[in-house]
Amino acid sequence: MDDIWTNLFSILASTVRLSTPLILAAMGGILAERSGTVDIGLEAKMLVSAFVAAAVASVSGSVWIGLLGGIAASVIFALLHGVATIHYKGDHVVSGVALNFLASGLTVVLGQAWFDMGGQTPELQGAQRFAPVHLPGVDILREHVPLLGQFYATVISGQAVLVYVAFAVVAIVHVLLMHTRLGLRIRAVGEEPNAVDTAGISVAALRYLALIGTGVLCGLAGAYLSTAQNASFSKDMSAGAGYIALAAVIFGKWRPLPVLGACLLFGFLQAMQARLQGVEIPGIGALPTQVFQALPYILTVILLAGFIGKAIAPKAIGRPYRKER
Repeated sequence: MDDIWTNLFSILASTVRLSTPLILAAMGGILAERSGTVDIGLEAKMLVSAFVAAAVASVSGSVWIGLLGGIAASVIFALLHGVATIHYKGDHVVSGVALNFLASGLTVVLGQAWFDMGGQTPELQGAQRFAPVHLPGVDILREHVPLLGQFYATVISGQAVLVYVAFAVVAIVHVLLMHTRLGLRIRAVGEEPNAVDTAGISVAALRYLALIGTGVLCGLAGAYLSTAQNASFSKDMSAGAGYIALAAVIFGKWRPLPVLGACLLFGFLQAMQARLQGVEIPGIGALPTQVFQALPYILTVILLAGFIGKAIAPKAIGRPYRKER
């Protein structure tokens, strides 16, 4: 019985770790899309921030300086998307896809030019990366409530600081969008920008502000990939996480709490990959590794095929706003 709980808690701990970049990117996607901007470029912002965070942390010796660098790079990409879609009223999907290609190529070229390691960054050690945070009270809980203590020690304690930040961000985004005047304006500009403009509020300014928030959150997500979940940057290390985060946004109907559930589901599937690889399935045998690696993406397609028609997006999403004269 102890082995069952140990394995279960281990899977849950992996689920939390693997869900963290999805949660952060998805919360950023909610801000952008609630304000009326389609953001296919979540992947680009995660990838460029992962590279810059690892590169700056390696050179500076500080993971916190690397984190700030990753956030700055992500915000720049978010503003590029804003200039293309808000100022020049370009196609949101084309702009996002272009940024994804730019990030994929630029990170490899710069990585090779700066470090001469085939597009990778040097391995991060010590203060160059986020270490696990061991919370107090583990021994006390284990002594008085063994099962709860084991859960606390395995799943909650021992995570990187950005894991705790991610779950705090969910609460912040929920309160911001649902219970503040700024959140009401962001939601309104994604539904009826004409009404917002009539009230004397700048539609463009609100959308840029939302995109800056998206850039910050995607910067946290990318930095987590290269400085906490891993110890360096490698080519295309986001591996489609931005697209999965966007799928979670749609599946969760642009609401923070349901989106959190979708991200945890995707993280759970990723956590199961390592557990199921090499396991003999009766009548089938051991399945190839690629089958388990494809599971999150297969689920993405299934969820989008089954729910995209039922999820009602903000009315003005993807539509350029032209002020009425």
